[in-house]
Amino acid sequence: MSERQDANRPRAVVWDVGRVLYQWNLRFLFSKLIPDQAELEWFVGNVITEEWHFQSDEGRPLAEMIPELKARFPDHGPLIDAYHPRFLETLPAPVPGTHALVERLAARGVPQFALSNFGAEFWAMFRPTAPVFDHFHDCVISGEERCVKPHPRIYQVLEERSGFPTRDLLFIDDRADNIAAAVARGWHGHVFTDAAVLEAELERHGLLG
Repeated sequence: MSERQDANRPRAVVWDVGRVLYQWNLRFLFSKLIPDQAELEWFVGNVITEEWHFQSDEGRPLAEMIPELKARFPDHGPLIDAYHPRFLETLPAPVPGTHALVERLAARGVPQFALSNFGAEFWAMFRPTAPVFDHFHDCVISGEERCVKPHPRIYQVLEERSGFPTRDLLFIDDRADNIAAAVARGWHGHVFTDAAVLEAELERHGLLG
């Protein structure tokens, strides 16, 4: 490989969390509480939706969000009340294969970071249960920064805290718009589909040998 090609290789890996490192779905929790499938789909499509949850990613406190939602849907108060204390049940397991890749990168001394749209209050609950992040140098969390992907500012926060130039960063995310925003800043990007495809991409960049 030429010096020019080597200079274009990423040297640090930035991971999204939900649906890349950990499975995430509202149904993982609410299927336990709502046995009727049609009612379950109505609930996650109209009451506790991903769009509603996204307010937490943006930094809005749950103390505002939950009473407001209960006022709109008073008949579903107990289900709404379950969401905060049982949030970890929406993230029941790792995405197959990705934690093994984190371990392999760590064994090679590749610096790793997280850049995730994740509510600050939920992150405070989740992080102690997730030892995979012990391998990470830093985690930039949207709810803590009050800025979500794909806004350019949250990528700038990661750049400043990591100390790496943009050309050295490889971002792995399941959303193409989030990857496009990183690439526009000079990062490398990979739209995540599964661990096998990602493994080949990491090998192509020389990060796994």
